[in-house]
Amino acid sequence: MAEGSTKVVLAALGGNLMIALTKFVASAMTGSAAMFSEAIHSVVDSGNQLLLLYGIRRARRPPTPQHPFGHGREVYFWSFVVAVLLFGIGAGLSIYDGWHALSHPEPVESPWVNFAVLGFAVLFEGFSWIVALREFRRGQSGVGILSAVHRSKNPSVFVVLLEDTAALIGLLLAGIGLTLGEVTGNPVFDAYASIAIGVVLAVVAALLAYESKGLLIGESADRRVVEGIRRIVGEEARVKRPLDVLTMHMGPDDVLLNLSVEFQDSLNAREVEDAVCTLESRIRSQYPIIRRIFVEAESLRARRGRHGDDGTIPVSGLPAE
Repeated sequence: MAEGSTKVVLAALGGNLMIALTKFVASAMTGSAAMFSEAIHSVVDSGNQLLLLYGIRRARRPPTPQHPFGHGREVYFWSFVVAVLLFGIGAGLSIYDGWHALSHPEPVESPWVNFAVLGFAVLFEGFSWIVALREFRRGQSGVGILSAVHRSKNPSVFVVLLEDTAALIGLLLAGIGLTLGEVTGNPVFDAYASIAIGVVLAVVAALLAYESKGLLIGESADRRVVEGIRRIVGEEARVKRPLDVLTMHMGPDDVLLNLSVEFQDSLNAREVEDAVCTLESRIRSQYPIIRRIFVEAESLRARRGRHGDDGTIPVSGLPAE
């Protein structure tokens, strides 16, 4: 997964650097506000992808005494920074430039240059988008894009995918603004396109911030993984019942599992140890992303003492719908 993430980010970075250069040249030649907004968007995207590469690199560092569970969640932090930058710089400057163009409208010169650059940009952004979509869809088949983004624990991929989606929408808006301005002779349509591009970037940035925040705080593993672990524990004859199945993603491919289990009363210490080893082996075999497992032996009586005398055992470990 890490190699796939790096490939996606590098493909997006290469495309955005070339696109940004051509957009700035076109903006300088034609004076188009929408094209200038698109150039800013490409520069911000390039900077964001460098930050994602930095986060992916730092997340690979081994555990230390200060960070015993590793640094996998650092990629979540840098994804959140990317969302903030996309909102503050990308959306903010695009909306400001559009507002300035509305206050001082100027006709767009040599519009054919802008249309040529837009076509060139669509090709590169489309290629990057396809690479990101293919990587994102691995393991997410049969699920809508937004649902898959919410399920995904690998922000470096869905950040690039959403940025590229916003870029393609922005290119469409810029093309519409330039076309309307050319047909009507009114340059305000170019300014409106710049503002619309800024709004698109703001919406995408808000979505990225929301998803990255959840991962940064700590999200459980996928519901299917949690239910599968509960099933494995329930099938073990030496276990009377599973009490808690608590998981947390420490990185895109690194899950921490804490099990609270009630063992059969007749087991001695050695038999409990053997049962724990069997559970760990089966769980790791079926779910390789679970890197650390902590098993706590607990009785139903102790659980009732903590949660009241009604005998109710809360079902823990399943993420909310």
